[in-house]
Amino acid sequence: MRKLFIALALCLYAIGANAQLNKPYFYYKGRDYIVEGKYREAIESLNLLLRSESKEYEGYFLRGVAKYNLDDLGGALADFTKALEENPVYTQAYQYRAITRSRMGLYQEALDDFSSALSMRPSNASAYFSRGVTYFLNRQFQQSINDFSQFLKIEPTQVEGYTSRGTSYLYIKDTVAALKDYDRAIQVNPYWSDAYLRKGLLELTQKNYSESETNLSRAIELDTTYSIAYFYRGVSRNNTNNLMGALDDFDSSIRHDSTSSIAFYNRAIMLSTIGDIDGAIRDYSKVARNNPNNVLVFYNRGHLYAQKGDYDNAVDDYSRAIALYPDFANAYRYRAQIKALKGDKKGYYDDMRMVNVKIAEYRSKMSDKNFSAYADTSKQFDKILSFDANFENKEFSNIKGDISKSIKTKPMYRLTLSAPDTAFVFDVSKYENRELTKYISDCHIDGLTLMANTTNYSKLAIEKLDKYNSDPQRAGEVLSKAITQSLLNQYSSSMTHLNYLISEDPTDAFAYLNRAVVQSEMIEFIASLEGNYQSLNIDVDPSARLKQVQERTYDYSKTVSDLNRVMELMPELPHTYYNMAIIRTLEGDYPAAIQLYDKAIELFPYLAEAYYNRGVVKMMLGEKQAGCMDISRAGELGIDEAYTLIKSLCQK
Repeated sequence: MRKLFIALALCLYAIGANAQLNKPYFYYKGRDYIVEGKYREAIESLNLLLRSESKEYEGYFLRGVAKYNLDDLGGALADFTKALEENPVYTQAYQYRAITRSRMGLYQEALDDFSSALSMRPSNASAYFSRGVTYFLNRQFQQSINDFSQFLKIEPTQVEGYTSRGTSYLYIKDTVAALKDYDRAIQVNPYWSDAYLRKGLLELTQKNYSESETNLSRAIELDTTYSIAYFYRGVSRNNTNNLMGALDDFDSSIRHDSTSSIAFYNRAIMLSTIGDIDGAIRDYSKVARNNPNNVLVFYNRGHLYAQKGDYDNAVDDYSRAIALYPDFANAYRYRAQIKALKGDKKGYYDDMRMVNVKIAEYRSKMSDKNFSAYADTSKQFDKILSFDANFENKEFSNIKGDISKSIKTKPMYRLTLSAPDTAFVFDVSKYENRELTKYISDCHIDGLTLMANTTNYSKLAIEKLDKYNSDPQRAGEVLSKAITQSLLNQYSSSMTHLNYLISEDPTDAFAYLNRAVVQSEMIEFIASLEGNYQSLNIDVDPSARLKQVQERTYDYSKTVSDLNRVMELMPELPHTYYNMAIIRTLEGDYPAAIQLYDKAIELFPYLAEAYYNRGVVKMMLGEKQAGCMDISRAGELGIDEAYTLIKSLCQK
């Protein structure tokens, strides 16, 4: 999308050529500043113009362009809208307001603007291309293909039209058409490196490794700094057992992008394959420092320490993997073997007992796709990962672009345990609900409360509570066991107890609520095993998403089903809509998430976490002012982190 604005800047002189000769000096100066990329200076100049010429629609338009290039999407949207208020037939303002709205995730509004622009100028090629991108981002792939095709009828030599349409074809699984478009792009411009990259990636997914390597090599010849091309060529070479070539490519990928954890991770696998154990440990250690919640890093590094005979570090790494996810049977198995080598017979038998327990749980849940994905004790976890995997924290909130650092959104609400006389961010006692009060009273569980915090008990205290309630007999005890098991990351056991509660009482809304949360946490573990954490990202250039050949998704349907069931049973419970908003955010449906947060706040205007999370999502959509207002409200309601966020993001 940014490329379109650069193209616009190069054409701004044409606007001036058709303008009246008595345009103020500040208009021309603002236009020149945009051409030079001096956007702040352009805004200052155009501000002076608009103070005296408040009806000057082209001034608003140009200022919108400058604001867009400074990532002030809200300001750009306001200026393009103002330009249209002054001149309702200003086609370019419709087009670029549509682009801005698309980048903010307001896809339907963007599509409406594109329709207006094209109704006035049906031969506007760039509007078709931009609308094609918007359709793509909105997952309307056939419409995207139609618009890219229309664009190519008008501009048959524009290679981006072919590569973008080709990628759209991939999403409807028409690989033949995609390959044809990539070939056409190469034919039109044999020096377009992106076309070779995309063709190479498609061939890689088809296991045509020789052809893939050839095209990726051509992409590298055309752009020797192309980190992702080196990375994927390394993957391709690894699949043809060219280990040294693959290692060299991972080295090159890291040289051009030293922040790529996935490249370090894959290089560690390659180094261990060729026997460079120390080098592999160094690479895993780099990944571990940046991604301390990635279970596979510690698991694989534990293997390497074991090979070196460094049993203490091996046990430490397996223990860290188990601490992250106690259902990981393989980690218990290997830790048991190391303990046996160290002469720790009791430790060996304890760990092997846990292996048998986990295998039994796995076999009992073979029909559960999500569970079987992470509990498979025979799975090999030291495999090369694809570049679309990322190693962010398991907190689902890495926000880039205008936001300079990761922001952790508040977690889901669930019934959990809290120690008395401790102040939490949000005091649930302010929320009054007779059903909730009666349910908590009937359970007879000390400290049972509904909150977004997992607990304020120490891990040792939770372990004691869990052991004390080792053989639950009544519903309250079963729920208590389900809670302590989930707090200890024993997801499968927690699910078993919640399933029992629901089978005994299919109208137990709070059992459904907790099961939804446990299910979503289980999915996070699956993502960690595949090196693919779900994260929220704002791309500097949304059209860059067209470079993604494949998309990994996780099945939240069971979580959604449970939350829908809670809504049926207790439609007035705001926390359910809040939880569903988090799931919709994970799925990338940000407008739906905002609507759900709206509903939660409508039902309970003091739900602090809903304001906080809604503010974060609004910022992701470029609505900084509205986002800051929500975060400010969350601070008023007691979320201390809100003020840190305001200081770092809202006062700039």
